[in-house]
Amino acid sequence: MQLSVYLAGEIHTDWRESVITACEGLAIDWHSPVTDHAASDDCGVEIFGAEDSKFWHDRKGASLNAVRTRTAIARSDVVVVCFGEKYKQWNAAFDAGYASALGKPLIVLQPPEHDHALKEIDAAANAVARSPSEVARALKYVAAGKL
Repeated sequence: MQLSVYLAGEIHTDWRESVITACEGLAIDWHSPVTDHAASDDCGVEIFGAEDSKFWHDRKGASLNAVRTRTAIARSDVVVVCFGEKYKQWNAAFDAGYASALGKPLIVLQPPEHDHALKEIDAAANAVARSPSEVARALKYVAAGKL
């Protein structure tokens, strides 16, 4: 089965590459946010002009990134959202909620210490994984129907 998978959330580790590599050979089109942190933060002012206020600087970037994110989530068959260990992932929580509101199948990747904080998101998810390899195994099962 051909799938379109959006890999949302944490951008500071190589979890995406681990999932993609483990799923080689499957018919999956991969999509993700811009993972170059500086490019993502500064895209709005680079394209539409500088801002004196950090709030408006960030707002321009967030608004432009939302075009990419919302489009990719809406076109995806499955959304995977990774919550990292180090940073507060408000954007990841938003992406999970948006995917859930659209009725998209949702796989959450999170460490056990986030279980309580993410209990509502986990309740909306179709699966909760603890490692990129679990995500890859789940996607292999969905795409090919094999364990």
